[in-house]
Amino acid sequence: MSRAGRILIVLAAIMGADGVMLAAASAHGADASRLVSASSMLLFHASAVLGAVALTERGMVHAKIGIAAAFGFVLAASLFAGDLTLRHYAGHGLFTMAAPTGGTLLIASWLVLAVSAAWPKQR
Repeated sequence: MSRAGRILIVLAAIMGADGVMLAAASAHGADASRLVSASSMLLFHASAVLGAVALTERGMVHAKIGIAAAFGFVLAASLFAGDLTLRHYAGHGLFTMAAPTGGTLLIASWLVLAVSAAWPKQR
């Protein structure tokens, strides 16, 4: 397995753990709708990262593009969830338009993954 693949698996596992913690916090807190959204984005995209790594390692997608999509999922979901979580606990976000930027990057990462499947295989 590539070094990038191992790093992505570690990051996906951290995203998954954070997603579960935010889900628990949202279940026990008042007006925690932002935490629900943050949790969902982390959990869904942790799985997407693992899937992208698996597809890349099996040679089913273009390796470099597939790994770029996976790193995009990590960055974008962390940005989105981090902004919502900070807004919930601190009353302010990371920076103006952080969550929408993360969401836009998530969409772009999904499209990059589609391109990696359409592109000729390369290991």
